[in-house]
Amino acid sequence: MKLKKLGKAILLTTLVVGLLTGCSGGSKEDKTIKVGASPTPHAEILEAAKPVLEKEGYELEVVEYDDYVLPNDALADGSLDANYFQHIPYLETTVKEKDYDLTYCAKVHIEPMGVYSNKIKSLDEVKDGAKVSVPNDSTNEARALQLLAANGLIEVKDGELITAKDITKNPKNIEIVEVDAAQVPSTLDDVDLAVINTNYALNVGLNPTKDAIVIEDSNSPYVNIVAIRTEDKDSDKAKALQKALNSDEVKKFIEDKYDGSIVPAF
Repeated sequence: MKLKKLGKAILLTTLVVGLLTGCSGGSKEDKTIKVGASPTPHAEILEAAKPVLEKEGYELEVVEYDDYVLPNDALADGSLDANYFQHIPYLETTVKEKDYDLTYCAKVHIEPMGVYSNKIKSLDEVKDGAKVSVPNDSTNEARALQLLAANGLIEVKDGELITAKDITKNPKNIEIVEVDAAQVPSTLDDVDLAVINTNYALNVGLNPTKDAIVIEDSNSPYVNIVAIRTEDKDSDKAKALQKALNSDEVKKFIEDKYDGSIVPAF
């Protein structure tokens, strides 16, 4: 009889220990933050934020993406806790087009878009019929066209999501070549000008402040943000990410590493 009671006690103890272990495992998993990011500079900045997150008890897992579509898809379907690769207009456009319930929890940095060339040194050298490659996604194409317009090459209609069809004056008959954003740098030998996002410029060794013919000024509205699901906006993970990526440590890292080509937005 005593042996049966002892056996039951041991069994009960084993079950309790198992349950506690399971809870501990779940707790550890909850302390992992999985963030999708472009390799440069986003993943690099996230690496700089890791020690700050570790102090808060979180482990950061960075998943790198080479395009602008998959990170939002993965965030929406729950594969990621957050992503960090885009500016606010791009996120807003994606939410509208795909009906994703996404928002953002932190503004981190600005990457000035630049105009580059392997053929000319100044916009004064642009010839009639010049080819200009731009990103083909709606927000970045509009941004590129607005940069060209701001520097007198073309005139465009007012509006956020303009395309080449919205060019109202084109005195030099510029031909706009629409290319996937990640592939724009590879067109440099085939076009007269290429309007390139800073992260992709850095990927091929171009420094916006040194190599671009012109770049956006510091008033650019295209701040890069940490996107999350709206339901997670007030979560501990979102708060931890915001705190880490807006920390003094990350600000110093951005300023030291990118030498003005990327500007903290906090």
